[in-house]
Amino acid sequence: MSHTLVIGGSQGLGRHIAEHFAKEGGRVTLTSRDASKAEKVAAEIGGAVTGLAVDLSRPESIEQALAPVKTVDQLVITAIEQAANSLLSFSVEDALRAVTAKVVGYLEAVHTLTPRFAPGASIVLFGGLAKERPYPGSTVVTAVNGAVSALVRTLAVELAPIRVNALHPSLVGDSPQWRDRPQPPQVTRTPIGRPVTMAEVTDATVFLLRNTGVNAVDLYLDGGLMVS
Repeated sequence: MSHTLVIGGSQGLGRHIAEHFAKEGGRVTLTSRDASKAEKVAAEIGGAVTGLAVDLSRPESIEQALAPVKTVDQLVITAIEQAANSLLSFSVEDALRAVTAKVVGYLEAVHTLTPRFAPGASIVLFGGLAKERPYPGSTVVTAVNGAVSALVRTLAVELAPIRVNALHPSLVGDSPQWRDRPQPPQVTRTPIGRPVTMAEVTDATVFLLRNTGVNAVDLYLDGGLMVS
């Protein structure tokens, strides 16, 4: 039975991805910063799903936190540390937390798991469209999402033949963050006439994990927003 580890899998897109693999009958481990939340969500999903506490903003704790994970076939890291942080009202504390989680934390998680990747294993790291389409207050978010692109290229070389790819979604219309907003931004500028959906993000994640010819790729899931 294949094992999928979703770091940041207790809510939103991460939970949707974890639910997908659980429904397929695979073994799934999902994480949250809070152990009780991770365990609660794992129980709600059911099947061969377990929950762990992992905090990417504390990289020194990641090795111990992931000790229960023995083998990994598919690794997805969706966890983010995101807050508006513009140049004019710059918060060093917020910036350090974001960079630590999404650069150092991502790297330490992959480093810790490297001896445990099964043959044919694959990795998907989540970035975001702010990498290519900055918005007011996205300075740090744009920078760390750019770092994710750099990570997939170097990790694909260092971990070969393990495949490493990045997924950069735009606004996800039915996600908890946006589904209750009557007119989310960007909708009218999207050629498909709507935001992308959580199901589409999950489908893209599965594609990157399973298509054995795709490696070191930045996949933009934006409904064509970048050409509008």
